[in-house]
Amino acid sequence: MRSHLPMAVMLAGLGAFGAAGAQDFPTKPIRLVVPFSPGGGTDLQARTIAQGLHEAWGQPVVVDHRPGGTGAVGSAAVLNSPADGYTLIIVTSSTHAIAPNLHRKPPYDPVGDFTAVAQTATAPEVVVAHPSLPVKTIKQLIAFAKANPGKLNFASPGAGTIGHMTGELFKIVTGVNIVHVAYKGSGSATRELLGGQVELMFSAPGAVISHVRAGRLRALAAATARRSPNLKDIPTLAEAGYPGIEASNWYGILARAGTPGAITEKLNQAIVKIMAAPKVQEMLAKQGYDVETTTAAQFSDHLKNEYAKWQKVVSKSGMTLQ
Repeated sequence: MRSHLPMAVMLAGLGAFGAAGAQDFPTKPIRLVVPFSPGGGTDLQARTIAQGLHEAWGQPVVVDHRPGGTGAVGSAAVLNSPADGYTLIIVTSSTHAIAPNLHRKPPYDPVGDFTAVAQTATAPEVVVAHPSLPVKTIKQLIAFAKANPGKLNFASPGAGTIGHMTGELFKIVTGVNIVHVAYKGSGSATRELLGGQVELMFSAPGAVISHVRAGRLRALAAATARRSPNLKDIPTLAEAGYPGIEASNWYGILARAGTPGAITEKLNQAIVKIMAAPKVQEMLAKQGYDVETTTAAQFSDHLKNEYAKWQKVVSKSGMTLQ
């Protein structure tokens, strides 16, 4: 019994230190990395969370945009920082479920290299078109694309994003030949679509829904089995006869692996509270997002399941990035 006492005392001391550290956290500014360029739903959520954390704790929360590599550049910024909770990243199904599966040698392990903090929201992919394209339904789009193989371009926030892979899945299921054009984030992709440089985009609602409602873009369908409560006027691909094309975005916050659990829990509770605010839910609903928060453990399980799911889709598509 005596031989184990020093170790027990040491472990108890470490636990007390961790709890004390969490009570004091944060004592300096927090950095929230966004792995895309400014604009779009990921940026909107990041800024909302940053403002909420600042109001709750009084410390500045800096939103740091690190676009490139569909999450690789932003993830590197987190993995090169201490595992202390002061550097966070907002991630998506694109960055941490799809893109790593497209690399023969992934630049990061989306599960093992990170600590899950909290899921924040979900939203379906929406097929949107420039108004100059003479189609108003998915069936008309497919017919037009088959009559003009290789002549239609679709934008995405980057190679390996869910927007890209939804487009590839759309090509596989429908048999159309449309050309992928990758951009560095949904903001730049949307601008090119609005300018008519590309004709189509498979996008999360946040980047495009205001333009759809203003008539600058046309929403053809949502890639879900059922209509979204926040997008009731947009038909689904299942309604058009293509139930096999289903893709939803999810968003959440991660820290570097090894971040103390007490700090992760404190961050989780604060973020869940921010997302539960009626004004936040109303704002995101207008952009087509459903607020869906989780515990850190639930988000960790979700990450693992989504990574495995998209691994199968990527394998079937034959797509690789290197």
